[in-house]
Amino acid sequence: MKSNEKAIAEKLLQTNAVRLSPEQPFTWASGWKSPIYCDNRKVLSFPYIRDFIKSEMCNLIFERYPDAEMLAGVATAGIAWGAMAADQLKLPYIYVRPKPKEHGLGNQIEGAYEPGQKVVVIEDLISTGKSSLQVVDVLKAAGLEVQGMVSIFTYGFPVADEAFAKAEVPFQSLTNYNQLISLALEKGMFDRKLEPILLKWREDPANWTGV
Repeated sequence: MKSNEKAIAEKLLQTNAVRLSPEQPFTWASGWKSPIYCDNRKVLSFPYIRDFIKSEMCNLIFERYPDAEMLAGVATAGIAWGAMAADQLKLPYIYVRPKPKEHGLGNQIEGAYEPGQKVVVIEDLISTGKSSLQVVDVLKAAGLEVQGMVSIFTYGFPVADEAFAKAEVPFQSLTNYNQLISLALEKGMFDRKLEPILLKWREDPANWTGV
């Protein structure tokens, strides 16, 4: 799969799903300053790129989780990707809301499932891992066996690696921050002198103040 990380990063840059602005950083909802903004929802508007990423995701699921009996998308950004992958792999599909519905049946997990089924969680991106692992907790509480998680992109934060290791949940991503920075440098999207500053951000994003 590593051989395709560059190809996936290329697609994200092509669709402007990932934008880099090290000298005028973005501000996340958490208040963190960031040289990068990732919105994989944009990829859905490009049919051929969407199909390529979907196929790569299916290949990864098939390779790493051959015993998977179901896929579970994370609302909202992971819903579409999970549904497309489940359709290609011909697997049952569910998705998980951030919190239970406040009306109707009050479901947090939407779809049909049985306790004991082996499920792989589909995310669009992984940052700190907190919200992703909350979904894992919901699925486990419902009696499902979570085999792992697959995302399109990960920032590769140490805090996320630690959180997934502690939860004993393996995860894989189609591409990552380091690969993206390497490709952006290759394309001349920013000055090479900024590379160590950008890599430093990934190590401690909460305290990064910009270039």
